[in-house]
Amino acid sequence: MDSAVMAEWDTLQEVVVHRPGIEMFFGLMEPSSFLYERAFSMDEAVHEHRELEHALEETGAKVHRLKHLAVTLARRNPGLLDVARRYAAGIVRYRGPKADVERARASFRKSLGDLDAETVFNILVLRPSVTLDHAGRSGTVFPRVTLDVPLANLLFMRDQQAVSDVGVVVGRMSKPQRRMEPVITGAILEMAGAKVAHRVRAPGTFEGGDFIPAGGFAMVGLGDRTNRAGVDQVLRSGVGFDEVAVVHQPAHPLIPGDDADPMVDMHLDTYLNLAGEGVAVGCVPLLRRAKVEVYRRTAGGYARRSGNPHLLEYLEGKGFEVVPIATVEQMCYASNFLCVRDRKILAVDVEEVSGKVVKNLEAEARANPHRYMALLAEAKRELAQLREAGRFFPHKKELHDLGVEATPLRLQEITGGYGGAHCMTCVVRRG
Repeated sequence: MDSAVMAEWDTLQEVVVHRPGIEMFFGLMEPSSFLYERAFSMDEAVHEHRELEHALEETGAKVHRLKHLAVTLARRNPGLLDVARRYAAGIVRYRGPKADVERARASFRKSLGDLDAETVFNILVLRPSVTLDHAGRSGTVFPRVTLDVPLANLLFMRDQQAVSDVGVVVGRMSKPQRRMEPVITGAILEMAGAKVAHRVRAPGTFEGGDFIPAGGFAMVGLGDRTNRAGVDQVLRSGVGFDEVAVVHQPAHPLIPGDDADPMVDMHLDTYLNLAGEGVAVGCVPLLRRAKVEVYRRTAGGYARRSGNPHLLEYLEGKGFEVVPIATVEQMCYASNFLCVRDRKILAVDVEEVSGKVVKNLEAEARANPHRYMALLAEAKRELAQLREAGRFFPHKKELHDLGVEATPLRLQEITGGYGGAHCMTCVVRRG
């Protein structure tokens, strides 16, 4: 598996996705704590993910499903499966009377060699433990299974890593709910032959949604999910571009205060993306507020250049035509499209998603009117204008005039997890 990406608009060759399984069900039991935007239909979400997989296959790219890839690799190399089994043994814990715990633990370790690759994968994702309870005098033992933060966000395969011009940068997730995901995805990608350029280590955090390669340069977001220590590690060991723009996560002008709201613009790719060479799509109020540090590659590493432009200035200085999207479109994942070749994108059908996103924003505004009421009013105003004009993203005249061909995808349920086509795809090779 080759692993190098120079630009978002190079032709998609190979991609890894994770079709959501039972771990998503547990995420829906408490969406907020599992970092979902809202509750949604799991059945429809899985169907939508299948449709995304089909759209990816239609581009001619090789599409790997994470679990299938892991199982295939394990079958080919029993030694790798033994390593995974030992790791799984460290996850499963037993609690209860000492004798029962010792018996159960010994039995589980003895049977490790009988566990197939899919079962081991499920242990890694669900993270189960067993409490052994006795019921009265009958001697019956009730096994009560608990899960230690199942990996409900694993479907967002962009975030655990990024692929740069020199290989895979395995990230370190900002939120503890997701901290184990890169351990799994990074190991599977490396077993599949991907070149790992760097693994981000504490105290650094780095998530792939904050990384956008753009040919002669790359952009790295700095904020809630990717911190300064993570950016420094990426600059030292994770990229080889001539120039890197470090983009500060902006606060929306309609939200009081100077602190960014991570559920409005969590990653760089939630308010900016590249649809082709020289074509950017972004929310202008956020682009104007996002300050940029520019670093140039030297013999001794990256050195910062003078100046502190905002992101819109920086992109226009690079010759990009910026297609503006409304704030309500940005919140509906308009910029979270996947470019599959120059000026060809797979995009969320914003009109289909808009009702759910605005309804969720209404609930937030009722709970915290000082913070969100102005944003809600603007979203409703924009929504009315878009409906009247019939020009929801990606059905934009500006895109058409620039020769951008868009395939709209109905992702109104699965985006409730907070992410679109870009977030759900780990692109490992373009060409």
